[in-house]
Amino acid sequence: MTKTWLSIFFIVLIWSGIDPKDYYTWALEVMPALIALVLLIITQRRFRFTNLAYALILAHCIILMIGGHYTYAEVPLFNWLKDAFDLSRNNYDKVGHFAQGFVPAIVAREILIRNNVVENKYWLITFIISICLALSAIYELIEWLIAELSGEAAEAFLGTQGYIWDTQSDMGWALIGILLSLILLSHYHDRQLENIKT
Repeated sequence: MTKTWLSIFFIVLIWSGIDPKDYYTWALEVMPALIALVLLIITQRRFRFTNLAYALILAHCIILMIGGHYTYAEVPLFNWLKDAFDLSRNNYDKVGHFAQGFVPAIVAREILIRNNVVENKYWLITFIISICLALSAIYELIEWLIAELSGEAAEAFLGTQGYIWDTQSDMGWALIGILLSLILLSHYHDRQLENIKT
């Protein structure tokens, strides 16, 4: 994790926290990024990730902070896309759930490979998909719990926008993210892992 990484993180975090749509939603959406930051700082000396993993984690944090600032249902670019293409809803939340699969796939892959958890590449893929979908399911359960505890106050956090299949769709987008991440980035990730081993 470099000074540049941290600088970008805190610049976007500060921007995101300046007059967000709703501070309660902002706190809920930004919390995973802050937890990730703390975990990365704590574990950096014992387990330094590849530059690819750090870049992806930062991108995911930025997605969360943008969603926190505007709420996922009201990100301006996606409101424009909604109007321009006559869509039924603002789909920025699907970007977040896609990232929820795309980014953890590389993080999980790196942890599993570097700790020699799985030797067989097919089992490796199975473990990655299973871990990432479990994380996605846990996030959906947390959303449900917060909604139950806080009632209408969590509506912007849930971001369902009246779509009854939102939870299933969210997990579907996470699965697409996982698969695309493994297909597109595994070879490049392997090269970065080789640099760590040597």
